[in-house]
Formats: sequence, C-alpha cells, structure tokens
Amino acid sequence: MLKFNFTYELKLLLRSRWIQLLSLVLLTLFGIATNNGLKRVEKQKSDIALAKAEVQENDENMMKVLDSLERGLSVNFTPWKLPKYPMSVANYSPRVAAMPVNAFAMVSTGQSDMFINYVKPKATHDGLFVKFTEMTSPVQLLFGSFDLAFVIIYLLPLLIIAFSYNVLSSEKESGTFRLLASQPINIRSWVLQKLVLRFFWLSVLVVTALTLVLFVLGLNPFSHTGTYLVLLIIVLAYMLFWFALAFLINLWISSSAKNAVLLLGLWVVFVLLIPSVLNQLGATIYHMPPRTLMINKMRTLQADATKRQDEILDNFLRDHPEYALNDSTQRRTFWHTYLVSQNLIRSELLPVINTYEEQLRQQQDWISRFKWISPAIVARESLNQIAGTSSRDYNTFRKQVMDFSQKWREYFVPFVFNNQDLSKTDYVNLPDFEYLQEREHEPTTLFLFFMIPIGLFGLGFLASKNMKVLES
Repeated sequence: MLKFNFTYELKLLLRSRWIQLLSLVLLTLFGIATNNGLKRVEKQKSDIALAKAEVQENDENMMKVLDSLERGLSVNFTPWKLPKYPMSVANYSPRVAAMPVNAFAMVSTGQSDMFINYVKPKATHDGLFVKFTEMTSPVQLLFGSFDLAFVIIYLLPLLIIAFSYNVLSSEKESGTFRLLASQPINIRSWVLQKLVLRFFWLSVLVVTALTLVLFVLGLNPFSHTGTYLVLLIIVLAYMLFWFALAFLINLWISSSAKNAVLLLGLWVVFVLLIPSVLNQLGATIYHMPPRTLMINKMRTLQADATKRQDEILDNFLRDHPEYALNDSTQRRTFWHTYLVSQNLIRSELLPVINTYEEQLRQQQDWISRFKWISPAIVARESLNQIAGTSSRDYNTFRKQVMDFSQKWREYFVPFVFNNQDLSKTDYVNLPDFEYLQEREHEPTTLFLFFMIPIGLFGLGFLASKNMKVLES
C-alpha cells in the first residue's frame, strides 16, 4: 500500500505541477531572503572591520608620536591629545568592543536591527550606559525584515496549508471517496501516508532549495555541518507540526473550504496571536522600570558627586594609599575627581541596574516557560540562537562591554594618580576586548520540538479511533 501511495502521490503532484510550483516558489523566497540577510551581515562586518582599521591606524600614529617623544624630538601634535597622557589615550584611542558576526547570521535578523554589533567604550563613558541601540526606521521595526526566519516561520506554513488542506475532503468532493471506502484500507492510515509522503517531498524541496541557494550565493553550509544540521532539523520539525495539524483537520472536517479556513485560523493563532499575547503578558507582569528613572538617578548622583568631589577623593585616597598624592608638585585635577566619582556613581546605581536586569531576565524566562504553546516561538528563538541575534546574545554582549568599559577605565587609574606618563610598552599593553560565546543549542529543545507534532499525530489516531472519519 505504501509503495502504491508513493508512486501515485508522485505522479499526482507532478501532473498537478505542485512540485514544479513549490520548487520555483521556494527557490525565489529563499533566494531573496538569503540575499537580504547577506547584505545585512556584510554591512555589519564592514562596519566592524572599518572601526578596527581606524583603531589600528590610530595606534600606528600614536606609537610614532610616543617614539619621537621618548627620543626627545618635537612633534606637531595637539597638546592635550598627546599619547603620553593617560586620559588622552583613554578617550581618544578607544578599543573596538565587537560582537563577532555569526556564520549563519543571515538566517535571522533577530535583535540586530535594534542593537549595534560594536561600540568604542571611552573613559568618559559610564560603563552602565554605553550606547547599544542604533537608529532604525520604525516602519522597518513594525513590519520586520524579510529574512530566512520570516520565510520559514510565516510563509512556509502557508505553503504547507495550501499543499495539504484537502487531502481527504477532495476525494469526497470529486466523488471518489465511496470507491476509496469500499477498499480494505484504514482511512486514518491512508491519510497519514498521503501527508507523510507530501511532507517527504516538500522536505526534499526545502532542503535542496536552501542548500542550492546558499551555494549559489557563495556560502558553503557544510563548512559548519553541525550548525547547518541543527538548522535543517528545526525547519523540518516546524514543517512536521503543520502537517500534523493538517492531519487532524483532514480527519475531522468534511469540507475543503472549512479545512482551509480553520488551518488559516490556526496559523493566525500560533504565528501571530499567541506570541503577541505572551509578550504583552510578560511586559505587564514583569514591568520594566522606566529607563528615565535610571538616567535621572545618574544625573542626581553626578550632581551630588560634583558638590562632594573633594570629600570623595579624600575617602578614596584613604582607602587606597598606594594612590596617595604625595608629590607636593602634583595638584588635584579634574581626572582625579572624575575617575573616583564614577566608581561611586556606579556602586550606588548598581541596585537600580540590577532591578532592571532582573525584570528583563524574568520577561525572557516567562517567554521561555510558555514558548511550547506556539511552535512559532520555539522556531523563532531557535533560529535567532543559530544566527547569534537573540535577546540573550545581545544581553551577554552588553554585560561583557560594561565589564570591559570598567576594565578600560581602571587601567589608567594608576597612571593618573601616580602622575606617570604612558610609554610605548604601556600603549602596547592596553586592554583589548574579547567576546566570549556562552552556549550552544540545547539538544533537549530539538527533541521536544519533534515530540509536539508526533503527539498531534497520535492524538489524531486516538481521537478518531471510534468515530466515522468522514461522512459519505
């Protein structure tokens, strides 16, 4: 029976031109989406490379100036920007703190249209408020980006619905169901075989089209075989879920029109409604403190620190005698009080920042806890994770940049308080930023993702076991 169905389905799909049409549509959609993603990725890489090239060129110039100064030569250079001054280097020669672009970043835009991939922390930047957002069109944020994730999550289910909504009902409407029912076959098994075969052919088309598009656009997905296999598993699991829904609807509904309307309604619920409701509930239950509260708090602390700058500096020097201003020729400068006051502001703002981050973490945990209600959420999070553009990825990057910003400032503290100029060796040993990737994809998520459609197939068999599948 399976062999007969396989041959019959293939001939039917070829004669109806479904395979030819799907091949053309998939190649077009994947091609446009991948090309859009690659353009975005190339711009990110170009911006990071340009920023690093500027830093390298600046370092070469600074080393030449330092070499001339150490040899006692005069230099034609802006006096307050001389690289021998610690705070001059701290502000005018910042390092590039970049989040490397993932090899599969073109798969999903994720949060990359809201956050930048690199910053240049300076000593005058507060490490808690380094700018991470970028100017983005609100219209683009509203409609999203046409990337592979959009095609897979939003458009691929619609193709599956059009491909499978009338597998059984069309037999009744064409008058062949009575002939089919007279045969010694199980209707449920027959419908399942038909849908499994359609899932097989569509899977072949999806995998082939995606792989072909990547190769044509100059990417070799098999250079990262493990990640590419995870990507394909996510896509196939998501497709299987929609075929499982089609299996249930084909068994229980007797009209092709009703099948189509119900499946489209489920598409709206799972793809649009549930993700929006969960996001709104998360934002309501775990309300984020207004960002203006942190800004006002910081400004208040800065104003207070300005008034008490001498007292703050005295307390700091009392706690750090190694930085005591013992040289009578050395006067207290702006940078002495600034560096000390920034540490105080940071420590007093930390509870507010912790509250902000805790609410953000709880919102993310809320979505993770209930994401299994909608496979679209699971697929979206999984694709963002593969692309390295998830909220957690950017939150990790932000924390690492904040830590580096503090490390960058602290590097110059001994030079400032010891009234010491920078040498070429000190310049070479400037702190550098290194992004640390935290985690890989969890196998448990992939396993559970496949269990959802398998459970739906089982539900269809159990629920229709003692009922007439379709009225003649």
